[in-house]
Amino acid sequence: MDQVPGSPKEPQDVRGDEGLPGCHRHPDRPTGIRCTRCDQPICPECMISASVGFQCPDCVRNGGGTGHAPQAAAPRTIAGGTIAADPRLITKILLGINAAVFIAVLATGGEMSELVGRFDLLGFDQYGYQPVGVAAGEWYRLLTAMFLHQQIAHFAFNMLSLWWLGPPLEAALGRLRFTALYLLAGLGGSALSYLLAAPGQPSLGASGAIFGLLGATAVLLRRLNYDMKPVLILLGINLAFTFLWPHIAWQAHVGGLVVGAAVAFGMVHAPRDRRTLMHVATCVVAFLAVIAVVCVRTLQLVG
Repeated sequence: MDQVPGSPKEPQDVRGDEGLPGCHRHPDRPTGIRCTRCDQPICPECMISASVGFQCPDCVRNGGGTGHAPQAAAPRTIAGGTIAADPRLITKILLGINAAVFIAVLATGGEMSELVGRFDLLGFDQYGYQPVGVAAGEWYRLLTAMFLHQQIAHFAFNMLSLWWLGPPLEAALGRLRFTALYLLAGLGGSALSYLLAAPGQPSLGASGAIFGLLGATAVLLRRLNYDMKPVLILLGINLAFTFLWPHIAWQAHVGGLVVGAAVAFGMVHAPRDRRTLMHVATCVVAFLAVIAVVCVRTLQLVG
């Protein structure tokens, strides 16, 4: 029995000489290609190349025929961030900020620059009697000290480390999460330095944040089941320098390392269905811990 055109088995369309169905959007155009999602016939004008075959404009517009918004099917990083065209953008911005501040310090006197005394991490005067800096309510020093360098070797080492560690982490975490990780690690280093360093001992540099990136790299490699030996060797060497080299604020290094590793762990191990909630909670807890440490130390100094 011949099939009647317009039956439920086939859309009403115009068939060509070879009996091909017409495009569901342009019925007068016979085609042998069908959408890989909805299986409706599509003509060359409606074909949108997909990873396998072609899709029609309706399925692409509606998110691949899944019923979700198109962005819901967009590729994501291991931490749920969007994949950026430039995975080094935030790293470049951080490098630029550090470089601009370092140039400003050199231009205003180098180690004698008033910028150092105004923005470094300090809680008491040099005699340990008068509360200044953070102890006097200048909490912004916890952040500004992260971008402050006096010596070329210190600046160069930190920036080379940032350029080496930053891009892979930024690509894996996404821009927003990477920024949060960097800032929280730096604040963690500042907080522990403020807590444990001698009163009146100034501290500055991006080392706390850099150690945070190092700890986060170790966590990420462990999550991906990569070989841990290179990063563990590098971490061991850096910790050895931290404790054996004179005039290094080991407190900032350890604080940044611990906070960076903890934040990264929360980001890469969060359950997919509660990923955003877990990431926000991890960052909030880390930030509150920093505030608690600073409050405790301030009470010790001024109480």
